Amino acid sequence: MSVGGDHFVGDARADGAAHANGDRRACVRRPADRPAFDDPAFRDYVTSRGPSLLRAAYLLTGNRADAEDLVQAALAKTYLAWDRIENLGALDGYVRRAMVNTHISWWRRRKVEEYPTDEIPDQAVADHAGDAELQEALRRAVDRLPQRMRAAVLLRYYEDMTEAEVAEMLGVSLGTVKSTVSRAVAKLRVDADLRAD
Repeated sequence: MSVGGDHFVGDARADGAAHANGDRRACVRRPADRPAFDDPAFRDYVTSRGPSLLRAAYLLTGNRADAEDLVQAALAKTYLAWDRIENLGALDGYVRRAMVNTHISWWRRRKVEEYPTDEIPDQAVADHAGDAELQEALRRAVDRLPQRMRAAVLLRYYEDMTEAEVAEMLGVSLGTVKSTVSRAVAKLRVDADLRAD
C-alpha cells in the first residue's frame, strides 16, 4: 500500500512505531527520491514462488499467520535489494536466508515474551489428506526439536536442499549440518508421538 510516497506492508507503520509496540510485520519505507518500483520480474517471482516460500515459512514458524508475516518480511527485504541482486538464479537462496535470519531474530525476541504453560491452546488444522494425523504428529515432533535442528531438518528434507546448500544457508560448516541433521533424525526416530502413530 502506498500513502504519500511511503510504502506500508500490511498495516504496520513505516516510521517504526509498530515495531516499538512488538509488531513484527515488515515495514518498508521507500525514500522520496526513489521512483515507484514495479518490476515484472519481482512480481513474477512472488507469484511463482510464493506458495513454496509460505510452506517453508509455515514449517519454520508452526502457524500460518506467523508464516505469512515471515514471507512478507523476507520479500520486503528482497524488494529493497532487488536492484542490487545480480544473480537472479540465487534468488531463492537469498529469500530463504532472509526468512531464516528473520525467524531467528523474532524467536530470540519472543523468547523473553513467551512463558511455558500446562495448557496448550487448540489449533485448527485443515485436513487435506487422509494421513493428516501422521502429518500433524510429524509437525509436532519437528516443532519439539531445538531451533537449529529444526531449521536444518526443514531445509534438508522439506525444501530438499543438499547438505552443502543447508550449510551455506545457515552459515555453518558441512560437518555441522551432517551432525545436526543426524542428531535431529535420531530424536525423531525415538519420538513417542511418531512411534505411536
